[in-house]
Parts: sequence; structure tokens; C-alpha cells
Amino acid sequence: MSATMQGGLLGLVLAIGLGLVIRYSPPLRRPRLADRLAPYLSDTPRPSRLLAPGSAAGPYSAAGQLLRPVLADAARAIERIVGGSRSVRRRLAGMGSRLTVEEFRAEQVIWGFGGVLAGVMLGLALSASRGPVNPIAAILCAFSGGIAGIVGRDWLLTSQLRRREERMLAELPVVAELLALAVTAGETAPAALARVCAASQGEVARELQAALTETRAGTPIALALTSASERTTLAPLARFLDGIVIALERGTPIGDVLRAQAADVREAGKRALLASGGRREIAMMVPVVFLILPVTVLFALYPGLVNISMLTR
Repeated sequence: MSATMQGGLLGLVLAIGLGLVIRYSPPLRRPRLADRLAPYLSDTPRPSRLLAPGSAAGPYSAAGQLLRPVLADAARAIERIVGGSRSVRRRLAGMGSRLTVEEFRAEQVIWGFGGVLAGVMLGLALSASRGPVNPIAAILCAFSGGIAGIVGRDWLLTSQLRRREERMLAELPVVAELLALAVTAGETAPAALARVCAASQGEVARELQAALTETRAGTPIALALTSASERTTLAPLARFLDGIVIALERGTPIGDVLRAQAADVREAGKRALLASGGRREIAMMVPVVFLILPVTVLFALYPGLVNISMLTR
């Protein structure tokens, strides 16, 4: 890299740093409503940290505290451009994550910044390998890397949710059968839920354990199960929880309801397996048609072509 390019990059970094310092200096920082009301509410005791929703600690927590204004503004900009906060909130709730939408957008900003750095390095490496550095190629690579980082974080959340739903769908029939056995043995619904959660490990057990935790805090069991049904993104689990709630409210024999729910979940799993097999069968046509069939035709026709060419000489 030439001295001119090095000086330009250093000047760009210096200009960005000075711009951030000036933009977020106290005279230019817009005070929030909470900051304006804080002096008048100073006598109010602070709530316990045990009752506050804790955020997931990670390697970016210290840097996040320092760069919180920058991350907050960038997260709001991504929210205005991308949107879909309801879908993000739904997927985070389905994952059982404590992250808020704002914290998820901040992670997208961090991923986008990492994508920009990776794109810049890739663009500079490609340009340097072909001769003088092309700044347009570096800018395009940086832009593409930033978009890839933002979209990649969203794709990772969707992928994690899909894998969690697959695990929950595999665990649900077993949990339903265990609940049916416990209820048939004479236990009440909360006691059966507690026994199953203590005896099993998995995503469904964690969801039921969260409902039991709300019940121990004073929430009725029907309301806690309804909240868990609204929080999940898996339709069979939502129907399973709604069936328990309806059985509790209307006095239906809950053991029969649970066994019927387990049979329905198994049928849904069989249908999903058949659908997956159909998709895999279609996907197998690609290597067969484009790889195996041409090679077979080539092996069948090549000797005849060689004999014809030898006869024509």
C-alpha cells in the first residue's frame, strides 16, 4: 500500500473519530425524557436488580457500555430501514431469549460493522493482488459485507428458532404421554407438570417450567399456560397447551385430552417426515440428472464414438 493510501486511511479514521466525538458531545446530545425527569424523582427508591430483566452478558458488554449512544442510533436506523420488529420480537420470544428488540438490533449493528471490516480487508486484498488499490472495489466490498452481517444475524436467529422447534416437536409426544400417565395416576395438573419437568430435560420441559414458575409467583395455572401458548411459535405445542387449559376450565378428563394431543403430535411428525422425504427426493434429482446421468451417457457413447472416428480415417 502506498504512502498516499495509508495517509488517506488514517485521515478517514481520524475524521470518523472526530465526528463521533462532536456528534455525541454533551452540548449536541439531545436529553431524553427520563434524564429530564430523573432529578424530580430522585426520592423514589430504586427497584431491586433481581426484579429487573437481565440482559445476556457477552464479550461486547464492556464495549457496549462505552458505545451505547452510537449503537442505539445505529439500531434505530436499522429498525427504520429493515423494520419487522414484531417478527423479531416473536422469534425472540419463541427462542426463550431475554434479548429485547433493541439489543438484537445492536447485535445486528455489531455484525454489520464486522462485515464492513471484513469487506474492506477483502477488497483491499483483491485490489492489491491485481495492482494498485481500487477504492471503489473496497467500498463495494465494505457495503456488501455490512449488509451480509446484518442479514446474517437475522438468518442465524431464524435458524436457531427452526432447530429449537424441531427439538420441541420431537420431545412433545413423550412429554404428553408422561403428563397423561401422571394425571391418570391421580395427580393434579400442576403436580403432574412439576413431576414431568423434574424428570425430563429439553425445550418443552423448559417452557413448562417457565409456566410453573409463573404459577408459583401467584399466576393461575390456566393463565400461565395461556401465556406460554401465546409465547411459543410452534403450532402443535400451542394446541397442546390450549387443550390443557380448556380441559382445566371445562372439567374435561385431562388424561384423555393429553393422550389425544400426543397422538395428534405424532401424526403431525409423520406428515412432516413424509414432506421432508418428498423434498429430499426432489433434491436428489439434481446430482442424478446433472452429474450421474451425463457420466453414464459419456461412458456408453464414448467407445462407439472412438470406433467411428477410427473407421473414418
